[in-house]
Amino acid sequence: MLNKALKALQNGEFILMFDDEKRESETDMIIGAEFVTGREVATMREDAGGLICCCIHPDFCDKLKLPFMTDIMNAATEKYPVLGELIPNDIPYDERSSFSIWANHRKTFTGITDNDRALTINSMAKLCKEERFSEFGEEFRSPGHVSLLRGANNLLKNRQGHTEIGLAMAQMAGITPVTVVCEMMDGKTGEARTIADAEKYAEEHDLVFLDGNIVIDEYLK
Repeated sequence: MLNKALKALQNGEFILMFDDEKRESETDMIIGAEFVTGREVATMREDAGGLICCCIHPDFCDKLKLPFMTDIMNAATEKYPVLGELIPNDIPYDERSSFSIWANHRKTFTGITDNDRALTINSMAKLCKEERFSEFGEEFRSPGHVSLLRGANNLLKNRQGHTEIGLAMAQMAGITPVTVVCEMMDGKTGEARTIADAEKYAEEHDLVFLDGNIVIDEYLK
């Protein structure tokens, strides 16, 4: 099943990834950022319904000088004390959030349309793939409508969220390790979609459904 999932990523297809019942207990739609068009953004928006985020490999983040949002908040706390009160130190399933900044490509209009978000997402992958890190500020502006997530250093050795699982899979698949994740929500219950419902969606749409622990075990070997 892992090989099938890696092949799907190579082909620019979605995979569905469940993390762990002891963590978020959520299924995310994951796709390589370099393959995203407005159609894929629409699919995530309509069929998943969670937050559409662009995950970036930590090596790229270091070269982009892209900080964690908590680093920005800590740096600005002296001038804006309320930021110190908002530090996310009580997340029940994690020690540190992977959120960085929000961005739009400078050629977008509002930045929120499917096509605008797709441009921001696939342009981020292209910039990283071509190693044009010094052009980050020339090509993007912030704040924007795409949440950038910074993968933890050493990926799955230090953190085992959807961000790191997706980036690890991108590496294993040989595609640019910039991915997009979106949580699958359930509008009827107001909660995350159950594993059974996510598996049903995968079957109906001929997508791979995978347990994240399989990826973690293989990557850490």
